[in-house]
Amino acid sequence: MSAIKIDKKIVKYRVQKPADTPADDAPSSASETSVKDKNGRTAKVIRMTEEVQRPEVLIGSTYKIKTPVSDHAMYVTINDIVLNEGTEHEQRRPFEIFINSKNLDHFQWIVALTRIISAVFRKGGDVTFLVDELKAVFDPRGGYWQPGGKFMPSIIAELGYVIERHLQTIGLLKKPELDPHQKKLVEQKRAEFEARTKQTDAFSNSLFPEGAQLCSKCSTAAVVMMDGCMTCLNCGDSKCG
Repeated sequence: MSAIKIDKKIVKYRVQKPADTPADDAPSSASETSVKDKNGRTAKVIRMTEEVQRPEVLIGSTYKIKTPVSDHAMYVTINDIVLNEGTEHEQRRPFEIFINSKNLDHFQWIVALTRIISAVFRKGGDVTFLVDELKAVFDPRGGYWQPGGKFMPSIIAELGYVIERHLQTIGLLKKPELDPHQKKLVEQKRAEFEARTKQTDAFSNSLFPEGAQLCSKCSTAAVVMMDGCMTCLNCGDSKCG
Protein backbone atom coordinates (compact mmCIF):
# COMPACT_ATOMS: atom_id res chain seq x y z
CA MET A 1 0.00 0.00 0.00
CA SER A 2 1.44 3.36 -1.03
CA ALA A 3 1.64 6.25 1.39
CA ILE A 4 -0.82 9.11 1.00
CA LYS A 5 0.18 12.63 1.99
CA ILE A 6 -2.55 14.69 3.68
CA ASP A 7 -2.19 18.43 3.10
CA LYS A 8 -5.38 19.56 4.82
CA LYS A 9 -6.35 19.53 8.49
CA ILE A 10 -8.28 16.44 9.57
CA VAL A 11 -11.66 17.50 10.99
CA LYS A 12 -13.39 14.11 11.13
CA TYR A 13 -12.82 10.49 10.25
CA ARG A 14 -14.61 7.15 9.91
CA VAL A 15 -13.18 3.69 10.43
CA GLN A 16 -13.92 1.45 7.47
CA LYS A 17 -15.05 -1.99 8.54
CA PRO A 18 -15.10 -5.19 6.48
CA ALA A 19 -18.89 -5.01 6.55
CA ASP A 20 -18.79 -1.71 4.65
CA THR A 21 -20.00 -2.35 1.09
CA PRO A 22 -20.81 -0.12 -1.85
CA ALA A 23 -24.25 1.42 -1.90
CA ASP A 24 -25.36 -0.86 -4.75
CA ASP A 25 -24.60 -4.02 -2.77
CA ALA A 26 -25.77 -2.85 0.65
CA PRO A 27 -29.24 -3.76 1.96
CA SER A 28 -31.89 -1.06 1.96
CA SER A 29 -31.75 -0.72 5.73
CA ALA A 30 -29.56 -2.17 8.47
CA SER A 31 -32.70 -2.61 10.53
CA GLU A 32 -34.21 -5.08 8.05
CA THR A 33 -33.49 -8.80 8.17
CA SER A 34 -34.89 -11.60 6.08
CA VAL A 35 -36.65 -14.52 7.71
CA LYS A 36 -38.66 -17.42 6.39
CA ASP A 37 -42.23 -18.05 7.46
CA LYS A 38 -43.93 -21.41 7.94
CA ASN A 39 -44.56 -21.70 4.20
CA GLY A 40 -40.91 -21.12 3.33
CA ARG A 41 -41.50 -17.64 1.94
CA THR A 42 -38.91 -14.95 2.62
CA ALA A 43 -40.17 -11.86 4.45
CA LYS A 44 -38.43 -8.73 5.68
CA VAL A 45 -38.58 -8.07 9.43
CA ILE A 46 -37.79 -4.58 10.68
CA ARG A 47 -35.98 -4.46 13.99
CA MET A 48 -35.49 -1.43 16.22
CA THR A 49 -32.25 0.45 15.42
CA GLU A 50 -31.16 4.07 15.18
CA GLU A 51 -31.91 3.95 11.45
CA VAL A 52 -35.64 3.49 11.99
CA GLN A 53 -37.24 6.83 11.22
CA ARG A 54 -39.89 8.36 13.43
CA PRO A 55 -43.35 8.14 11.82
CA GLU A 56 -45.71 11.10 11.82
CA VAL A 57 -48.00 9.51 14.44
CA LEU A 58 -47.00 7.45 17.47
CA ILE A 59 -49.19 5.75 20.05
CA GLY A 60 -48.41 6.19 23.72
CA SER A 61 -49.53 6.48 27.32
CA THR A 62 -49.26 9.20 29.96
CA TYR A 63 -48.66 8.41 33.63
CA LYS A 64 -49.11 10.78 36.56
CA ILE A 65 -46.53 10.89 39.35
CA LYS A 66 -47.58 12.79 42.50
CA THR A 67 -44.98 12.82 45.24
CA PRO A 68 -45.04 14.39 48.72
CA VAL A 69 -41.72 16.10 47.99
CA SER A 70 -43.25 18.41 45.39
CA ASP A 71 -46.41 20.49 45.20
CA HIS A 72 -46.83 19.76 41.51
CA ALA A 73 -47.35 16.43 39.79
CA MET A 74 -45.16 15.05 37.01
CA TYR A 75 -46.70 13.66 33.83
CA VAL A 76 -44.65 10.99 32.06
CA THR A 77 -45.54 10.27 28.43
CA ILE A 78 -44.01 7.27 26.66
CA ASN A 79 -44.64 6.98 22.92
CA ASP A 80 -44.29 3.65 21.11
CA ILE A 81 -43.54 2.66 17.55
CA VAL A 82 -45.19 -0.41 16.01
CA LEU A 83 -42.79 -2.52 13.95
CA ASN A 84 -43.95 -4.99 11.28
CA GLU A 85 -47.55 -3.90 11.72
CA GLY A 86 -50.12 -6.38 10.50
CA THR A 87 -47.69 -9.32 10.40
CA GLU A 88 -46.89 -12.18 12.75
CA HIS A 89 -43.72 -10.31 13.71
CA GLU A 90 -45.60 -7.21 14.88
CA GLN A 91 -43.95 -5.67 17.92
CA ARG A 92 -44.56 -2.52 19.94
CA ARG A 93 -41.40 -0.80 21.13
CA PRO A 94 -40.88 2.39 23.19
CA PHE A 95 -39.50 5.18 21.01
CA GLU A 96 -39.41 8.36 23.12
CA ILE A 97 -40.27 9.70 26.57
CA PHE A 98 -41.35 13.14 27.78
CA ILE A 99 -41.78 14.47 31.32
CA ASN A 100 -43.86 17.58 32.00
CA SER A 101 -44.32 19.42 35.29
CA LYS A 102 -45.02 22.90 36.62
CA ASN A 103 -42.11 22.47 39.01
CA LEU A 104 -39.04 23.98 37.34
CA ASP A 105 -36.64 22.99 40.14
CA HIS A 106 -35.78 19.76 38.32
CA PHE A 107 -35.99 21.12 34.76
CA GLN A 108 -32.35 20.52 33.78
CA TRP A 109 -32.05 16.92 34.88
CA ILE A 110 -35.52 16.12 33.54
CA VAL A 111 -34.54 17.30 30.04
CA ALA A 112 -31.21 15.46 30.20
CA LEU A 113 -32.79 12.25 31.49
CA THR A 114 -35.56 12.17 28.89
CA ARG A 115 -33.08 12.68 26.06
CA ILE A 116 -30.82 9.90 27.30
CA ILE A 117 -33.70 7.45 27.85
CA SER A 118 -35.18 8.28 24.42
CA ALA A 119 -31.77 7.67 22.83
CA VAL A 120 -31.56 4.26 24.52
CA PHE A 121 -35.09 3.43 23.30
CA ARG A 122 -34.15 4.29 19.71
CA LYS A 123 -30.90 2.35 19.94
CA GLY A 124 -32.86 -0.88 20.00
CA GLY A 125 -31.94 -4.16 21.64
CA ASP A 126 -32.84 -4.97 25.23
CA VAL A 127 -33.94 -1.74 26.93
CA THR A 128 -35.42 -3.39 30.01
CA PHE A 129 -32.16 -2.84 31.94
CA LEU A 130 -33.22 0.80 32.37
CA VAL A 131 -35.85 -0.29 34.87
CA ASP A 132 -33.37 -1.79 37.34
CA GLU A 133 -30.90 1.07 36.89
CA LEU A 134 -33.51 3.74 37.67
CA LYS A 135 -35.12 1.83 40.53
CA ALA A 136 -31.72 1.57 42.21
CA VAL A 137 -31.32 5.37 42.56
CA PHE A 138 -31.70 6.55 46.16
CA ASP A 139 -32.26 10.14 47.28
CA PRO A 140 -29.65 11.09 49.94
CA ARG A 141 -32.34 13.18 51.67
CA GLY A 142 -34.53 10.12 52.03
CA GLY A 143 -37.40 8.64 50.06
CA TYR A 144 -41.15 8.77 50.62
CA TRP A 145 -44.14 6.51 51.05
CA GLN A 146 -46.81 6.08 48.42
CA PRO A 147 -50.48 5.60 49.33
CA GLY A 148 -50.91 1.93 50.14
CA GLY A 149 -47.61 1.52 51.97
CA LYS A 150 -45.07 1.22 49.12
CA PHE A 151 -41.72 2.90 49.80
CA MET A 152 -40.16 4.90 46.98
CA PRO A 153 -36.43 5.67 47.44
CA SER A 154 -36.44 8.62 45.00
CA ILE A 155 -38.33 10.35 42.20
CA ILE A 156 -35.98 8.69 39.70
CA ALA A 157 -36.85 5.29 41.18
CA GLU A 158 -40.56 6.01 40.72
CA LEU A 159 -39.83 6.89 37.10
CA GLY A 160 -38.23 3.45 36.81
CA TYR A 161 -41.43 1.86 38.16
CA VAL A 162 -43.45 3.83 35.58
CA ILE A 163 -41.26 2.58 32.73
CA GLU A 164 -41.50 -0.95 34.14
CA ARG A 165 -45.30 -0.75 34.17
CA HIS A 166 -45.29 0.51 30.57
CA LEU A 167 -42.96 -2.23 29.35
CA GLN A 168 -45.21 -4.79 31.02
CA THR A 169 -48.22 -3.29 29.25
CA ILE A 170 -46.66 -3.57 25.78
CA GLY A 171 -45.27 -7.04 26.45
CA LEU A 172 -41.52 -6.38 26.73
CA LEU A 173 -41.53 -7.34 30.41
CA LYS A 174 -43.47 -10.08 32.11
CA LYS A 175 -45.41 -9.04 35.18
CA PRO A 176 -44.31 -11.12 38.18
CA GLU A 177 -47.18 -13.09 39.64
CA LEU A 178 -47.51 -15.52 42.51
CA ASP A 179 -48.42 -19.08 41.67
CA PRO A 180 -51.79 -20.36 42.97
CA HIS A 181 -50.15 -22.07 45.97
CA GLN A 182 -48.35 -18.86 47.01
CA LYS A 183 -51.51 -16.78 46.56
CA LYS A 184 -53.49 -19.18 48.72
CA LEU A 185 -50.78 -19.16 51.41
CA VAL A 186 -50.57 -15.35 51.46
CA GLU A 187 -54.35 -14.98 51.72
CA GLN A 188 -54.45 -17.55 54.51
CA LYS A 189 -51.66 -15.85 56.47
CA ARG A 190 -53.25 -12.43 56.00
CA ALA A 191 -56.62 -13.68 57.23
CA GLU A 192 -55.04 -15.31 60.29
CA PHE A 193 -53.04 -12.22 61.21
CA GLU A 194 -55.95 -9.81 60.71
CA ALA A 195 -58.19 -12.05 62.82
CA ARG A 196 -55.75 -11.79 65.73
CA THR A 197 -54.72 -8.15 65.25
CA LYS A 198 -57.56 -5.88 64.18
CA GLN A 199 -56.83 -2.56 62.49
CA THR A 200 -57.29 0.16 65.10
CA ASP A 201 -56.51 3.24 62.99
CA ALA A 202 -59.75 4.22 61.25
CA PHE A 203 -57.94 6.74 59.04
CA SER A 204 -55.25 4.43 57.75
CA ASN A 205 -55.21 3.86 53.98
CA SER A 206 -52.74 0.99 54.13
CA LEU A 207 -53.83 -2.29 52.56
CA PHE A 208 -51.79 -4.23 55.11
CA PRO A 209 -51.96 -4.61 58.91
CA GLU A 210 -50.74 -1.79 61.12
CA GLY A 211 -47.17 -2.24 62.32
CA ALA A 212 -46.07 -4.26 59.29
CA GLN A 213 -42.40 -3.88 58.41
CA LEU A 214 -40.82 -2.93 55.09
CA CYS A 215 -40.21 -5.82 52.69
CA SER A 216 -36.71 -5.76 51.19
CA LYS A 217 -37.95 -7.54 48.07
CA CYS A 218 -41.02 -5.50 47.01
CA SER A 219 -40.45 -2.33 49.13
CA THR A 220 -43.91 -2.57 50.69
CA ALA A 221 -44.73 -2.30 54.40
CA ALA A 222 -46.33 -5.73 54.55
CA VAL A 223 -43.94 -7.96 56.52
CA VAL A 224 -45.44 -9.53 59.66
CA MET A 225 -44.45 -12.34 62.02
CA MET A 226 -46.35 -15.50 61.16
CA ASP A 227 -45.62 -18.93 62.64
CA GLY A 228 -42.31 -17.65 63.99
CA CYS A 229 -41.17 -16.39 60.58
CA MET A 230 -41.20 -12.93 58.95
CA THR A 231 -43.55 -13.19 55.96
CA CYS A 232 -44.53 -10.55 53.38
CA LEU A 233 -48.28 -10.37 52.77
CA ASN A 234 -47.73 -8.61 49.42
CA CYS A 235 -45.23 -10.74 47.51
CA GLY A 236 -45.06 -13.85 49.70
CA ASP A 237 -41.34 -13.49 50.49
CA SER A 238 -40.43 -15.38 53.66
CA LYS A 239 -37.24 -15.71 55.66
CA CYS A 240 -38.03 -19.38 56.11
CA GLY A 241 -38.02 -20.06 52.39
